[in-house]
Amino acid sequence: MTDNPSEPSPKRRCLGADCANDAGTLQCPTCVKIGMKDSYFCSQNCFKRNWKEHKTLHAATGFYNPFPTYSFTGPLRPVYPLSARRIVPESIMRPDYAETGIPKRRPVLNSTKVNILDAKGQDAMRKVCRLAREVLDIVAAELRPGITTDYLDEVCHQACIERNSYPSPLNYNCFPKSICTSPNEVICHGIPDQRILLDSDIVNLDVTLYHEGYHADLNETYYVSDRAKADPDSIRVVETARECLSEAIKHVKPSVPIRKFGSVIEKHAKSRNCNVVKTWGGHGINTLFHCPPYVSHYSNNKSVGVCKPGMTFTIEPIIALGKYRDVTWPDNWTNTTIDGKRTAQFEHTVLVTETGVEVLTAANENSPGGPVPMPRTENVTS
Repeated sequence: MTDNPSEPSPKRRCLGADCANDAGTLQCPTCVKIGMKDSYFCSQNCFKRNWKEHKTLHAATGFYNPFPTYSFTGPLRPVYPLSARRIVPESIMRPDYAETGIPKRRPVLNSTKVNILDAKGQDAMRKVCRLAREVLDIVAAELRPGITTDYLDEVCHQACIERNSYPSPLNYNCFPKSICTSPNEVICHGIPDQRILLDSDIVNLDVTLYHEGYHADLNETYYVSDRAKADPDSIRVVETARECLSEAIKHVKPSVPIRKFGSVIEKHAKSRNCNVVKTWGGHGINTLFHCPPYVSHYSNNKSVGVCKPGMTFTIEPIIALGKYRDVTWPDNWTNTTIDGKRTAQFEHTVLVTETGVEVLTAANENSPGGPVPMPRTENVTS
């Protein structure tokens, strides 16, 4: 699934949250003292400017970077140890991979054999998607500077259990957590850990829920605080991703080729001077977490098939400020941009109807988040 970039790995980047420079030899003395590795900055001024946020990493000993020799492409670092795997009560219905970590059914995603749901299946999807939206909103409402992504995983897990539902990511291909949390330069599949969210962060929360035999999948990217909303580049990438999803959904109706959505998405992303990450795409979803159709998000793609009433699938474009190519951390999950620049993603599960589309995971008037106006100084192409 992971694209193998042909470009050489970049040099070690400065750990400053607001800095895109390569790191020099200056390392945080406190980090050295407590054994935290790879905390290099480009200059003394950059270190001083980022001290207030950086010192939060010193709050507790026993935390560590599990990959100290890895050449990270941006300032983000994993903070271990991970918390123990959370427990799902035996009374809750589980997908077939819950115990072994290996799905028993692995359909070819780029296939024309697509499940068409009857009325009963469609109602089941409406129900599970409503529950998934509730869970995402509950988790998003907890967002604030100073909390860890592991705490968000705990909130998500508990909200799923309270709805008699299984958190689909948990042990899917051995993923260790109940939600994917992807801050800043993380494209997708970020593992919740002990890293503290900063007020300058953006973060994607990806929730998938399994209830009464059906999965629902959605995600949104949020500004952790007003400081993030004050950064023009963060606004541009987040709002472009939000708009790309909305533009694509407008074209969902019977007989429309699946490949069309990618053209719509990339055209809009380019108009905002952004790029589409090509490695990942949307997918069919129903009784299986991932199944046909495969939904590419870029132009001139080879996604097969057309929309038919009764189909349920996700559209989930990932938009990058910089290059679209990606790398994966040694945890074999966390996927980041090759240049360390920020990305954003939004996802809905949709149902093709006889006349158009039903957005099964749509937000409601009380949902956290929502669009922020684009900076007026933004230079976009027509």
